Amino acid sequence: MKTIYHNGAVYTGTLPLAQAFAVEDGKFTFAGSNTDALALAANGDAVIDLQGKFVCPAFNDSHMHLLNFGQAISAAPLHAHTTSLADMLQCFHDYAAANPVRSRGGWIIGRGWNHDYFTDVSRMPTRWDLDKVSTEFPVLAVRACGHALVVNSKVIELLGVTGDTPSPDGGQIVLENGEPNGVFFDNAMDMVYAIVPAPTKDEIKDMILAACKALNSYGVTSCHSDDYCVFRTVPWQTVNDAYRELEAEGKLTVRVYEQSNFTSVETLAEFVEAGNITGTGTDRFKIGPLKMLGDGALGARTAYLSRPYADDPSTVGLSVFTAKEFDDMIGYANAHGMQVAVHTIGDACLDLVLSAMDKALAEHPRDDHRHGIVHCQITRPDQLQKMADMKLHIYAQSIFLDYDIHIVEQRVGKELADTSYCWKTLLKGGASVSNGTDCPVELPNALAGIQCGVTRCTLAGVGPYLPDQAFTVQEALDSYTKGSAYGSFEEAVKGQIKEGMLADFVVLGADPFTVDPSHIKDIPLCATYIGGEKVWEA
Repeated sequence: MKTIYHNGAVYTGTLPLAQAFAVEDGKFTFAGSNTDALALAANGDAVIDLQGKFVCPAFNDSHMHLLNFGQAISAAPLHAHTTSLADMLQCFHDYAAANPVRSRGGWIIGRGWNHDYFTDVSRMPTRWDLDKVSTEFPVLAVRACGHALVVNSKVIELLGVTGDTPSPDGGQIVLENGEPNGVFFDNAMDMVYAIVPAPTKDEIKDMILAACKALNSYGVTSCHSDDYCVFRTVPWQTVNDAYRELEAEGKLTVRVYEQSNFTSVETLAEFVEAGNITGTGTDRFKIGPLKMLGDGALGARTAYLSRPYADDPSTVGLSVFTAKEFDDMIGYANAHGMQVAVHTIGDACLDLVLSAMDKALAEHPRDDHRHGIVHCQITRPDQLQKMADMKLHIYAQSIFLDYDIHIVEQRVGKELADTSYCWKTLLKGGASVSNGTDCPVELPNALAGIQCGVTRCTLAGVGPYLPDQAFTVQEALDSYTKGSAYGSFEEAVKGQIKEGMLADFVVLGADPFTVDPSHIKDIPLCATYIGGEKVWEA
């Protein structure tokens, strides 16, 4: 039995727009004119009038943290209460009062604060601030970027951290007057996460389901997700089992390409030797690249720069790995058939990553490796040329412009800012570019990301920042569909409304090609389909 959709404005992945399409057995079987579509109708087929609505391939977020998003959904929503420190603390109080049982293992956890938005203080929160929430129970607050966190004095006590505790490589335990003030950066955060009670597999499944439901409401049916590092005490096997059980139960409504996060050659080798290399799995859960977290974040001043921060000359940020560790990890992955995707925000980190990829490909050449740079924010002209020449895949987050426009030049100086976030240059130069949100750093709102990619402004209209780097509407749509499918070697499987491809699509209430670009984010989402099945409706 077919379902025929007609009387729409259908972006198939190419222009001009089509009017209609057909779906059967979870795949597209036709795209074209109303007349030709209706001529396909047979007894028993469903015929649906789109009433002029816009349809495009469903969105594919090419870098996010689905499991972490599910955890964040059940945590204190600090992202909605970050206008002041006082607002953040009140959010914690309200959450703890409403969720005494759901605070796992007695911990009170929240995520999403950003001190750059605080109006009452000009600093990060400290342990003494969180002591106002509780001194009896552990309190943990993760910054929006995920590269800094703050804990209360109870956690400091549980950790046994003192002013004499050394910071780990690639991380920092922040001291104030000689004692820990509760702030931990990057690799130092692992010691905190190590003592947070681990969730059960059933709890992990509940988090995944909550995240999938939210993604579907934004029109997202595929994602490249980094999940193994969310709970360092939970083995990757448990995460994989959770996904595969949900798939077997028919409950997994997002297709997941797992960006497999490992921090040593030994653990990566165990994973590979267990039969996990890029591309193994099904169209609902598949192993993707080795994912490495190369440096920190710009907002926290932990992105690794080639020069001191313009607004804090005392630091150049942090590299999470040494040059040798990059060489060893990337070299092993490349030699064993793994794609590689490295979180790289600062230009000094990018130097290390490009060098490691160069060495790996020289030792074991591969014609179609699709190794990639996640974020790819602070870049120099020589690096832009090298990435294009290497035909790397760029995992952009256009939505980052909504916040970073306010800080990028202040953080890195005008010279570096003028050659950063240059994803259009990379696209024109021969690199492939996909788009995403790094959720839960940002909400998985593809339409908002498309708007920022087209306008190069904040969602409120501040900007534009480097307007010559603006995507066309078609380029922005493609970056969230075709581009993301290319990033997972699935461009022949999904990302277009085309015969034989998976019938993942969204129905929108307006045409992004014709609306004012500054209102793309306001386009109503009407329905989301995966494999021809409706999984969300307004």
